[in-house]
Amino acid sequence: MPVNSTIADFAPDAQRWRRHLHAHPELLYDVDQTAAFVAERLREFGCDEVRPGVGKTGVVGVIKGRKGASARAIGLRADMDALPIQETTNLPYRSTVPGRMHACGHDGHTAILLGAARYLAATRDFAGSAVVMFQPAEEGGAGAKAMVDDGVMDAFGIEEVYALHNYPGLPVGEISIRKGPLMASADFFVVKLEGKGGHAAFPHFCVDVVVAGAQIVTALQTIVSRSVDPILGGVVSVARFTAGNTDNILPQTAELEGTARTLSPATRDLVEKRFREIVAGIAAASGVQFTIDYRRNYPVTVNSPRQTDFVIDVARDVFGADNVHTEVAPVMGAEDFAFMLEARPGAFAWLGNGDTAGLHHPGYDFNDAALPHGMAYFARIVETALAG
Repeated sequence: MPVNSTIADFAPDAQRWRRHLHAHPELLYDVDQTAAFVAERLREFGCDEVRPGVGKTGVVGVIKGRKGASARAIGLRADMDALPIQETTNLPYRSTVPGRMHACGHDGHTAILLGAARYLAATRDFAGSAVVMFQPAEEGGAGAKAMVDDGVMDAFGIEEVYALHNYPGLPVGEISIRKGPLMASADFFVVKLEGKGGHAAFPHFCVDVVVAGAQIVTALQTIVSRSVDPILGGVVSVARFTAGNTDNILPQTAELEGTARTLSPATRDLVEKRFREIVAGIAAASGVQFTIDYRRNYPVTVNSPRQTDFVIDVARDVFGADNVHTEVAPVMGAEDFAFMLEARPGAFAWLGNGDTAGLHHPGYDFNDAALPHGMAYFARIVETALAG
């Protein structure tokens, strides 16, 4: 479906912004240059308010509509941070910072929201306020939570929140969304084991942390297969097992590190409970001492029913009914927009990025052809929700 002509006219500038950001990636909360770039653009657009430093280094812009007085406000969010990955694309606008790149498309998300903000500031064909939120530290730093904790929802009177993420493999000009859980919670754990080291030829004089650790790794796989309802699903993965440094010494200590993912709060509680029981039980049976550092990071990303129905209608108008997919299965990746969805009702969608390398891959690049589609989607959300 054709994109609004004004938004189409803005697309070349959005591409230029996106490629500038791609060449200058920043990590977590250290996004000072990116935030300054965003704030400068928002001021150029004539936003009624531009507030930096929200949630440490986030930026918020407010655009007031012209269609009568209204206290309503709709929040739109984009993430700004990159990843600690060495880029391999060799593009003319490739990362200029060794060991950092925009491998998840946050440069594209930022450019999309900047483009939507420019359009909304130019047209103002709505009643109330559009609040554009540019957050740091989505990649593990919970920047969305930092902005929520900093009072962004109450300070700007935000009633509903919306966001999107590019999705490699989904064609450009298409969008996917579903009610309820869309992405998993993300919890992380480190288990430290201490036994009694010694000569590998005399294990009976030792307390073997390698055997205990191996039993723990295997037993943890029974949580999802035997304790979790198969319909609900989950993932428990041990990604690192560190112990010893030679062939004839049983080590004194070992460490296990990994992640647990679930799609409901109840399953999340169950997985943590069984995790702790299994580690404690095997440690006791093996005679090893243990500590568990189990950190709850991002909650489940849950789309609100009414707001999801609303954006499905908006998306059908913007993309065409055949290009809107509403029965997409949830995934076990995580997203910190979940914190904003806990604070306010709203919806998160996947925007087609075409046949590109996958997210977090050193050869990934955001598809600039998706920019006007995302801009139109964000703009139409505001114009429809705040029609007056």
